[in-house]
Amino acid sequence: MLIGTHISAAGGLVNAPKNSHAVGGEIFQFFSRSPRGGKAPVITKAVVTDFKTAMKKYQQQECYIHAPYYINLASTNNRIYYGSISVLREELERGSLLGVKYLMTHLGSAKELGEKEALKKVVAGIKKILEDYTGSTQFLIEMSAGAGMIIGDSFEEISLIIKNLKLKNKNSVGVCFDTAHGFASGYDLRDQKAVKKTFDDFDKLIGLKRLKLMHVNDSMVELGSHRDRHQNIGEGKIGHQGFEALVKEPRLENINLILETPDKDKDQLNIKILKDFRNKK
Repeated sequence: MLIGTHISAAGGLVNAPKNSHAVGGEIFQFFSRSPRGGKAPVITKAVVTDFKTAMKKYQQQECYIHAPYYINLASTNNRIYYGSISVLREELERGSLLGVKYLMTHLGSAKELGEKEALKKVVAGIKKILEDYTGSTQFLIEMSAGAGMIIGDSFEEISLIIKNLKLKNKNSVGVCFDTAHGFASGYDLRDQKAVKKTFDDFDKLIGLKRLKLMHVNDSMVELGSHRDRHQNIGEGKIGHQGFEALVKEPRLENINLILETPDKDKDQLNIKILKDFRNKK
């Protein structure tokens, strides 16, 4: 289990490994392009070389790309729908150039179509994204909090999407579980018993082999509130006891943890808290 946080790549992708190292990160997540729109910066051979050199220099074991915020694979607006497909495929290719292990994304909202039709559209979109893809970066579906009919807020829904993909490569799509989103969606994580139950359910419905990465965020809001409000570790409704149980859950020992906590000046502290739980195992 390696631990890190979402890191700024402002001023160039090459800065991300250094920024992660500065707060004690062993791994990190970043945006390879603006999360709010616009053309992606070109990844030249020089950028690739400098990035990989920085990864080694700053002892970063792995890194991951988070897709932009505007992705919606259930949109009835073709510009948004096909634009989302194009951007996600581009991000997979960009990640493969850089040696990024995973690309994670939210899937979008069902509010324009209703759940059944939205899920069909999402499945068709993911198939299109992965069509003839031969890169090394793996596509991950991120668990959502479910606000506003956001897709992917239950294990059942994520399982249904993966089953309906009917991919030739059975392992080509994985899952990123976000603790704040999962908690907001009704999956309790506040103690050892709750953590065990949640991941028993995950294993039964999705399969733990699909779990590739975790976002670790405390929650400002109550269990099952369906609101996406992150908090620093131990300062929210999940609490220190929940995160210690999570880190010590034997089935998660090889799952890496990425923070997306709200106060970036507390990154170093949040990483230390998780490392201390890990080191007490």
